Amino acid sequence: MRIRNMTMDDYDRVYNLWINTPGMGMNDIDDSREGIGKYLGRNPGTCFVAEKDGAIVGVILCGHDGRRGFIYHLAVDVQERNRGIGTALVDAAVEALRKEGITKAALVAFSNNETGNAFWEKRGFTVRNDLVYRNKSLL
Repeated sequence: MRIRNMTMDDYDRVYNLWINTPGMGMNDIDDSREGIGKYLGRNPGTCFVAEKDGAIVGVILCGHDGRRGFIYHLAVDVQERNRGIGTALVDAAVEALRKEGITKAALVAFSNNETGNAFWEKRGFTVRNDLVYRNKSLL
């Protein structure tokens, strides 16, 4: 297995992995080819894929605003889980953030995604009960 930076050439295979991963939530605009292209353009060194025998078996989107890091859309092929791929992707993303001077990272996970939340808890990402997540469509 090899971890490398994600490029737009990976989009179709990554999107296929996302839509076939239980617990993922996708957005028609942000997760479109154009949306991911913008994200990779702003964060070229912090997004990664895991490849095994030429297939993409894992992905993580990660970026920052100059102050805080943000992690999105970590997914590992169901057949490849429990082999360290997710941890390797998180480690790559966290190290990339550190190299860019970022000292804290955040993420959002659906509350009913038990597998995902257990994964993040094991990696030291704690729940913040003092915050309310809010969003607003700008369309």
